[in-house]
Amino acid sequence: MKAITMESYGPPDVLKLREMETAEPQADEVLVKIHAASLNAADRYTLTGKPVVVRFFSGLSKPKSPRFGSDFAGIIVKTGSSVTQFKVGQAVIGDLSGSGLGAMAEYTVAPTKILAHKPEALTFEEAAALPMASVTALQGLRTHGKLKAGQSVLIHGASGGVGTFAVQIAKALGANVTAVCSTLNVEQAYALGADRVIDYKTEDFAALPERYDLILGINGDRSLRDYKQVLTAEGIYLAIGGSLKQIMHGLLLGPLFSLFGKQRFGGFMAHPNADDLAFVAKLAEAGQLKPVISRVFPLEQTRRAMEAAGSGRSPGKIVISIA
Repeated sequence: MKAITMESYGPPDVLKLREMETAEPQADEVLVKIHAASLNAADRYTLTGKPVVVRFFSGLSKPKSPRFGSDFAGIIVKTGSSVTQFKVGQAVIGDLSGSGLGAMAEYTVAPTKILAHKPEALTFEEAAALPMASVTALQGLRTHGKLKAGQSVLIHGASGGVGTFAVQIAKALGANVTAVCSTLNVEQAYALGADRVIDYKTEDFAALPERYDLILGINGDRSLRDYKQVLTAEGIYLAIGGSLKQIMHGLLLGPLFSLFGKQRFGGFMAHPNADDLAFVAKLAEAGQLKPVISRVFPLEQTRRAMEAAGSGRSPGKIVISIA
């Protein structure tokens, strides 16, 4: 089979298209013929080995595995001996970030614990955009943010992969949604369901009178103090993206800020979860969640796709079409 591999950390040029042997599924795995995959910020970290903390998981001096890519959508062509909940011929989606990677290939083996059925309402390209980004948004809003219907949420960075899903999922959960994005993406944010959109080129959310029960810092480079002053008395702030400084402030300084008063500050790393993936798949099936795809590249142009993803100028997700 054809697959994208990486033997060292570096720029997109280290990615190679090679022939690899197709693996056999173990007892609790399935073999999937991949139709499409998508890129996430995590793929860029894996590629470059930066920030350095990434290497504690992927390999200190070079990648532990040459396989590349997390999100995929495809059709099961073989099942392991103990698999009962999935069958050959079924279309599935999954996130391989905790299972050895390998989505940028014609085939992959995947444990059933990370799979969900592909929403019939979505194409394979659209479905491949779901797993990591939508589950990250859901876990930020529902699991860690404790968002309830009627509450107000500020999504700082509403035009990227996680942000576009966060706007829609927050709305589906019954929240009042304020999105922060650039001028070019204001109309898109409204189309996704935002009740209010702040164009950061013309307005500063930290200088406005509104207060929020939950803030997701998905993009940007703002201080915790900026977020703190627009939180409600018992509000929650979560850093799940943005600059390295913003992420580290959330993870390291957040617990310190949380010692004073009832506001809570922090960050988290999303984890593949089949139940969460099935939840967002149901939202997509019901028409409440629609992936935003900026560009689609063939597998042979994965390098170009990574360059486009690294530019930061592509709203939503970049997808790799394979089959």
